Amino acid sequence: MDILNAQATQPTRQLGTAQASNSAALSSDFETFLKMLTAQARFQDPLEPIDSSEYAAQLAQFSMVEQQVLSNDLLTELGAQLGSNSIGQMAAWIGMEARTTAPVAFDGSPITVLPKSEAGADEAYLIAYGPDGSEVQRQQVTPGTDPIEWLGLDDNGAALPIGNYSFVVESRAVGQTIGTSPAETYSRITEARREGSDTVFILNGGSPVSAADVSALREASLQSST
Repeated sequence: MDILNAQATQPTRQLGTAQASNSAALSSDFETFLKMLTAQARFQDPLEPIDSSEYAAQLAQFSMVEQQVLSNDLLTELGAQLGSNSIGQMAAWIGMEARTTAPVAFDGSPITVLPKSEAGADEAYLIAYGPDGSEVQRQQVTPGTDPIEWLGLDDNGAALPIGNYSFVVESRAVGQTIGTSPAETYSRITEARREGSDTVFILNGGSPVSAADVSALREASLQSST
């Protein structure tokens, strides 16, 4: 955690240096602007003096530019703070179980699958895909959203190979397929990493998943934490 905090504070320090430089530049530019404005007033043609409204317009224009630069700096600072704090906050997710549609590790123990069949379906099938992406099992389930314990056995009752498995629910009505949708499972988060502006989690078994694809979190069960 100390390493993460040190890395997170480094961009903030660099940003502070950049903002100080921008502020100094603005101050210098403003002084230069005032000198030029004073010289313009001093050496103006007395027969055709400059309208005072022009002075006010120039001052207002410079002030608007100055405020825009300061606003941009503030937005940049807020974005940097959110980005640096994000990885520290996401680190708290490590060890928890994430609910996703990503492939889940099968080690011989049953997997709780959370299917969701289409509205109006009178039949539903849970389809399991093995580590190589091929279909390894298709079993009929009750339409709805009730959790299902997937035992990891083939049609002959033999245990399927250990590896990462994913699940899809095929919904049917009057014998016709009306839709398919990925089924969710829970898997323990083992790592959180930054990839550009995104946070990516690595699940038990090596499956990567973005934070946006995590629909729920829960405390890790005793079985999954061992």
